[in-house]
Amino acid sequence: MYHSHYGLQRGGLYGMINVSVPGVTEPFNYDADHGIILSDWYHHSAYDQSTALSSIPFQWIGEPRVYQHTTHATLEYAQLSLLINGKGNYNCSGLAPGICNSTNPQCSPSTLTVIPGKTYQLRLASLTSLSSLSFQIEDHDMTIIEADGQYVEPFTYSVLVTANQDPSKNYWTTINVVSRKLKTPNGLAIFNYLSNYFLQPPPTNPPVGPIWNDTNSQLNQSLTIKARKGFIVTLPRKPDRIIVLLNTQNTINGYLRWSLNNVSHVLPTTPYLIALKENMSDVFDPSPPPEYYGSTNFDIYSVANNTNAISSTSIYKLQFNSTVDIILQNANSMMRNISETHPWHLYGHGFWVLGYGEGKFNLSRDVEKYKLVVPIMKNIVAAHPFGWVALRFQADNLAHFFLGMLVVFESGWKRLEIYLTLIMVVVKPKPWSIHSFHKFVMFYCIS
Repeated sequence: MYHSHYGLQRGGLYGMINVSVPGVTEPFNYDADHGIILSDWYHHSAYDQSTALSSIPFQWIGEPRVYQHTTHATLEYAQLSLLINGKGNYNCSGLAPGICNSTNPQCSPSTLTVIPGKTYQLRLASLTSLSSLSFQIEDHDMTIIEADGQYVEPFTYSVLVTANQDPSKNYWTTINVVSRKLKTPNGLAIFNYLSNYFLQPPPTNPPVGPIWNDTNSQLNQSLTIKARKGFIVTLPRKPDRIIVLLNTQNTINGYLRWSLNNVSHVLPTTPYLIALKENMSDVFDPSPPPEYYGSTNFDIYSVANNTNAISSTSIYKLQFNSTVDIILQNANSMMRNISETHPWHLYGHGFWVLGYGEGKFNLSRDVEKYKLVVPIMKNIVAAHPFGWVALRFQADNLAHFFLGMLVVFESGWKRLEIYLTLIMVVVKPKPWSIHSFHKFVMFYCIS
């Protein structure tokens, strides 16, 4: 996936790039290859959303739905709908035809045309701002064969699908929000069998997908994935360093902030690499962020007081080429009985997923559950509600890098000195930012 954004601006510039590795033969067969991008759509601008998220009191920008004030001439939009390949599902009643016309062919669902008996590889990618999604094709089984570019042992539910159903009709493809209470219309597309009109709606009701709070099925799917034999990337057997990150919501100076170990990261006005090269000691906080939290006395199922939460520009300093374990611990948010699914992405790195678990991570007990023989290598992982996930990576990326939603590392920056000379600029960020709802931590590696 590629996408461009500045702060909360997401524009519409995103897509897929498929890269074939020379000399590597895919360990499965299919007849055709299709990309499917899942996304969401807001009608408020990024600036409006950021203003709401950064306000006192905190103003939630809403779930993927539309709010209508029928007694007024205007409509207040929140997140409009879920999209499959850029097309969504919306009720146009009450709007002028020139604004919204569901009978216009351009407003029809996206379609994927298939030939009966053929097998298709579907490359699924989600680019939603907020929601975790479930994907299903009516009456068709799917088999996962690849995740984040790494081949996995096949199991039911994913990206190889055979058109082996009744070819005289079309079928629904749907997506729905999981891990958040359902307030969003499902995203719809048509799985079209050749010889049928590609816009002909299926004669059935769309499948509703799994129940939004069925976290057990999500966790079980995560636990089931393992690397495919012949494509296993051997991992270092032991870490040089372990960092446990507790993910919580905090109130700092009246603002709602996501935090890790009670620290909410903020970016300095001067880029880290420039500050390091020029020995600018006053650009960011030189004290290291906390690597653990008081797990013994912390109740992840309750709303914490978080009285000691702070904002900081500090970063994690890692020894270049060292092996680092990261444990991401999910806890209750500022609302009772609410813990969310959070995606984490390690920029510029792949990492091994060592294991998942429910409840509070225990270093002496849960390491025995690690999947060290066939661990899958990924660059995005989900931390499930009231649970934990353990990652391992090698700090072999020069300069600084992010673990997002977000943590920042730095490694071997001095080796980039020639490039730093070419990019000596000081950047003043916009006054609004994404910190009100994203976790942010910084790491860097010492050569």
